[in-house]
Amino acid sequence: MLRALDIRDMLIIDRLELAFQPGLNVLTGETGAGKSILLDSLGFVLGWRGRADLVRAGADQAEVTAVFDLPRNHPAHAILSEAGLPGGAELFLRRVNTRDGRKTAWINDRRASGEVLRNLSDALVELHGQHDDRGLLNPRGHRAILDQFGALDPLRQAVRETWRSRAQAVKVLDAARAALEAAQKEEDFLRHAVGELEKLAPEPGEDASLDARRRMMQGAEKVRADVARASGALGPEGAEGAMGDALRWLDGAVDGVEGRLDPAIAALGRALTELGEASDGVLRCLDALDFDPLELEATEERLFAIRGLARKHDVAPDDLAALADGLSARLAAIDGGTAEIGRLERTAREAGAAYDSAAAALTAARSKAAAALDRAMDAELAPLKMERARFETRLSEAEPGPDGRDDVTFTVATNPGAPAGALNKIASGGELSRFLLALKVCLAGEAPGVTMIFDEIDRGVGGATADAVGRRLSRLADNGQVLVVTHSPQVAALGQHHWQVAKRVEGERTLSSVTALSEADRVDELARMLSGDAVTEEARAAARRLMDAR
Repeated sequence: MLRALDIRDMLIIDRLELAFQPGLNVLTGETGAGKSILLDSLGFVLGWRGRADLVRAGADQAEVTAVFDLPRNHPAHAILSEAGLPGGAELFLRRVNTRDGRKTAWINDRRASGEVLRNLSDALVELHGQHDDRGLLNPRGHRAILDQFGALDPLRQAVRETWRSRAQAVKVLDAARAALEAAQKEEDFLRHAVGELEKLAPEPGEDASLDARRRMMQGAEKVRADVARASGALGPEGAEGAMGDALRWLDGAVDGVEGRLDPAIAALGRALTELGEASDGVLRCLDALDFDPLELEATEERLFAIRGLARKHDVAPDDLAALADGLSARLAAIDGGTAEIGRLERTAREAGAAYDSAAAALTAARSKAAAALDRAMDAELAPLKMERARFETRLSEAEPGPDGRDDVTFTVATNPGAPAGALNKIASGGELSRFLLALKVCLAGEAPGVTMIFDEIDRGVGGATADAVGRRLSRLADNGQVLVVTHSPQVAALGQHHWQVAKRVEGERTLSSVTALSEADRVDELARMLSGDAVTEEARAAARRLMDAR
């Protein structure tokens, strides 16, 4: 609900503070008094695109502040949260327009963009009038309006979910087909490469081990001769034999020297033990250096094959095994690709069938809702003196999408036998106003928490028809807030709160003011609306009768 509107230096308004109330709020005044400026000001703070020359003559900037009360479940809370703005039970909007055209906006004292203001506007305010291209006259919104009227949100949500599933299934299928097609183009290469790799069967770390074995075998000839000479020098024909002979000779002489040889004999025993270990180690080395020349050739051939294949595929030798696994997987995908494509095609068909079923159910429900809306409109048009007019909700086939396969258009025929057409193309100004009002009454409650504004929607009607218009506006305001700019005394008399817009001249300045009227002041204002500038007692009496008939 719009609770307050503060306007400063906007067009011919210098300072204006308005406190609006729940229920039906009416604004009246002579033509040109500034009623449209109030709507321009509200539209400005809500981010609507409008006239550029907003700053009052002599002022540096224009400023408008609007305060809204937000119930807990109001959709504006989600918009604020998504924009990263603070929320709460009150919403403060402020927007400034400098003389050079720069516009700056704040939402709850945080800087905000015009886009966020406009998103909030859609949740806060509905403007209806003879040039209502933002609301009921816009055919692009008719489908959503019908769905709201018919409470079709669960069916529409089901369509959206099946549409997403269908789109995802088609996306996966297309990607699989593209991948298979690309893979098939390199199938010959893959088969040849996998064959090479499987035949060679390289293992991680093999390159390093082969290289080490190769280097050892290449140097073995030169090293082996020296090791063999060392083995001879240490063996029975060398040091080992000489030390053995010395030990036997000393053993033979030990009895005649009274123990003097014991340390020497013990040392020789230890030396023979160490010499034996050294000789064994040299022999083992000789065994290792003893290789088949064919082994060197085979080692070099495999090493060169591994390195050549690594260069060919531009990978490290140790990565050849992983490459083989990857290429084999791609080849397996080709071999199993046809079966996988078939499975994905079945999934896509099933998702498409689910969407078709959900969309058909939504179309059927929309057809029923359209018939119910047409009947409701017929009932509303008769009291508005349009019993001969016909309202028709037309469904036509549209391209499939997340909201189904239906286009929805509201059409009217103002006279029997006359062709039906779009609301804003067929109806005259007064008829259009009544069509819009009737439609809004039928849709009452579809946008809770929204302030509805009707800009001279009663233009061109009077008498009993104007009274019927006013009573329907009053019904709309029963559980919410309606602001009506009106020239009709019958409509104004039904208002729960009444403001008079007037224009005055101060020196060389023309200014507009808005005054909240008491019951007595309302009588005079209604009398003026009935009789013109010369307010008579008869006009006041007629005004009282209008007010008594509320």
